[in-house]
Amino acid sequence: MSLTDMPYPHAAENDVIVRVRAAGFTRGELDWPATWTDRAGRDRTPSVPGHELSGVVVELGYGTTGLSVGQRVFGLADWTRNGTLAEYTAVEARNLAPLPADIDHTLAAALPISGLTAWQGLFDHGRLTTGQTVLIHGAAGGVGSIAVQLAREVGARVIGTGRSAARDRALALGVDTFIDLQTQKLEDAGQADVVFDVIGGDILDRSAALVRPGGTLVSIVMPPKVQPKDGRAVFFVVEPDRARLAELAARLRDGRLKPVVGTVRTLAEAPAAFAPGQRSPGKTIIRVTED
Repeated sequence: MSLTDMPYPHAAENDVIVRVRAAGFTRGELDWPATWTDRAGRDRTPSVPGHELSGVVVELGYGTTGLSVGQRVFGLADWTRNGTLAEYTAVEARNLAPLPADIDHTLAAALPISGLTAWQGLFDHGRLTTGQTVLIHGAAGGVGSIAVQLAREVGARVIGTGRSAARDRALALGVDTFIDLQTQKLEDAGQADVVFDVIGGDILDRSAALVRPGGTLVSIVMPPKVQPKDGRAVFFVVEPDRARLAELAARLRDGRLKPVVGTVRTLAEAPAAFAPGQRSPGKTIIRVTED
């Protein structure tokens, strides 16, 4: 990875061009096939990574409605196009939501993937409701921390898992019970109506036995190989959703939701942020341009 000059992006039909203020990224995205190919599977290197952004609309494509030039926005860039670690990027307008003036771009850039993944996993796929119990793996991580807060808001009991160092952060977020996967057995968590997996592998396989009859095992890592005895198993990839983004922004604005932001770097430091072994609590954010 390197910092270089790229052509100014083209605004296709129903696109907008966004001047990016802040961008987030998922650490494993360099392994995703869509990072390197277009929708037809053709090579599109050199590729610009990053899919989360917050910024300002500077240009509208033909037929674009619902947004205006000069408007603050945040959202999720397309998987198979150049991404958000750039001063300007082209995004489908429907993937963006208006950003209130009193929300900082750095916070907003930490929300799209984690927030939408947590919402869709808990409610659209897991069907979590008031009074139920949810087991959230990686409860102090980017997705898990948002999921904990959303589950608490609807009145669910939350069991969180993670490493020893994550215990205090998870408890501060509101988990009722924390299972330390380094020193405790996962099975000590007991059963839950929804199990939300962000780890995969052996943890995902063993989680199937923790799903109550009629409950759901939800994974964002891989399709579950072990099915719950009397429940459902779901694997999904997060989808853009303007309405849900707006609801997440409202929660962020009034303090009901707090993304866990970790290291904030400049665009010139972005290649180093992807380097193997670079780990920090919370979401890494790249501050691309200043207001």
